[in-house]
Amino acid sequence: MDIKDLKMLIKMVTETDITEFELENADDKVVIKRGCSAAPQYQMQAPVAYQYAPAAPVAAPAAQGAAPAAAPAAEKEQGDVITSPIVGTFYRAPAPEAAAFVEVGQIVEKGQVLCIVEAMKLMNEIEAEFKCKILKISKENAQPVEYGDTLFVVEKL
Repeated sequence: MDIKDLKMLIKMVTETDITEFELENADDKVVIKRGCSAAPQYQMQAPVAYQYAPAAPVAAPAAQGAAPAAAPAAEKEQGDVITSPIVGTFYRAPAPEAAAFVEVGQIVEKGQVLCIVEAMKLMNEIEAEFKCKILKISKENAQPVEYGDTLFVVEKL
């Protein structure tokens, strides 16, 4: 059984309500378990006190001809983006002391590993889907990422 088959099995288990999966054939035995065996621990928090504040008066909307300029953060990135396919933690290298998978300005081939996104203690390698040049690395090492977050800005080659 190769790594792609294992990844497919793990994905199947995580996308369903299955808590335990076992597969055995002449050569291999795979057991995948989800959740923890201990009873869940709950902790009560102190109640939060809320204070009512009257709403501030709403200003009249500006005239339609005087539309505000777009914020710099909303500018569209130049090039194509590679986004996170899952929620997890972004890692630029396979280990803390290892060199990063890619650097800005580097040309990568289709299928080359760009980074790792760790989700539920599973290391998911994110690969280039096409040959490209790395223009920008949008996340810092060990930074949490959401589904659809931009990881890299690239130029297709």
